[in-house]
Amino acid sequence: MIKVGQKFQEARIAKDLTLEDVSKSTKIKKQFLEAIEKGEYEKLPSVTYAQGFVRNYARFLEMPEAETLALFRREFDEEKSLKVLPSGFAKTKEFPVSRFKVKQTIIFGLLICFVILAYIIFQYRGALVNPSLTVSSPLENSQIDSSVVTVTGKTDPNATVYVSNYQVTVDNNGVFSKVINVFPGKTTLTVTAVNPFGKQTTIKRDIEVKPGS
Repeated sequence: MIKVGQKFQEARIAKDLTLEDVSKSTKIKKQFLEAIEKGEYEKLPSVTYAQGFVRNYARFLEMPEAETLALFRREFDEEKSLKVLPSGFAKTKEFPVSRFKVKQTIIFGLLICFVILAYIIFQYRGALVNPSLTVSSPLENSQIDSSVVTVTGKTDPNATVYVSNYQVTVDNNGVFSKVINVFPGKTTLTVTAVNPFGKQTTIKRDIEVKPGS
């Protein structure tokens, strides 16, 4: 059975026309005309555009449109044809590259702002919150059998610690330790951590020093 592409080619040659001539008159790209004549329908755009090309080609060559289109539809395999139009026809489906770049720039800018804001908050968090402070020794209501007691704990590395008004050295990990003298009886130890912004946290420990210690 003669295919529609062969009929187009025979009719075109009979009129002594080149594909360039047909393309200029019908405004159909030469590559699409070649695909139709060779039966390479997978190189054509979607069915709607392809049928329009065939109709215009048939009309230009003065071939019966209805018969030509019917023959074309039987040959056209929609499952194997491309669903996306070439760049000249698919403007409505083409992903807007410029819009993508704008969105990408905005997202990148917001990410940079977030990182800067997070850094500022991290650096100056001490101005908003009190320093952390834990006292691991002595425990609350401890009984001491010695005239000295060792106070240990942990705070922020940049904080200053005072134990009963004595300033204590804090290492790079925020750990501190201080040995102080105590007298028999009940007493309260006060541990205070102060950050560079003046925010402070205080923990008190009630202890009892046994007589004769």
